[in-house]
Amino acid sequence: MPSEGRHRFLVVGLGNLLLADDGVGVHAVRRLAEDPPPGALVVEVGTAILDALHLLEGAERVLAIDAVQAGGEPGTVYLSGLDEMAQPGVALSLHELDIRTAVRMMGSGKELQVAVVGVEPQTIDYGMELTEPVAAALPSVEREVRRIVSEWSAME
Repeated sequence: MPSEGRHRFLVVGLGNLLLADDGVGVHAVRRLAEDPPPGALVVEVGTAILDALHLLEGAERVLAIDAVQAGGEPGTVYLSGLDEMAQPGVALSLHELDIRTAVRMMGSGKELQVAVVGVEPQTIDYGMELTEPVAAALPSVEREVRRIVSEWSAME
């Protein structure tokens, strides 16, 4: 995992590659890492959120990519802030520790701006490949990430 200190924008891919669509965040950042958005550090975190706390602390803004169960059709792409995702019936993360909890654990007093690009999974079961609707959503996820980082850059 990268150990860079301060960086403006952090794009993190969350998920478990062994559980099919739960790994969508990792698949997405692997694509983005080939040509990262300008000004962004792109990091594959997987389920090791605690290992990424130092990266969160060094960022001004964080964009997390993860599977999000919100009741839509498989492959639906969602964009939200952490607070908006904290609604009944919306599972922000399918992991024991989600990005919201990690941000709270930092306890630095710093207000970290976090956005989430979520993808509705079809299958959360053993398997290393994304299902067709979730794999088909990857280009949309990549476009959304690039758009958000570009907007953040323009605000600076």
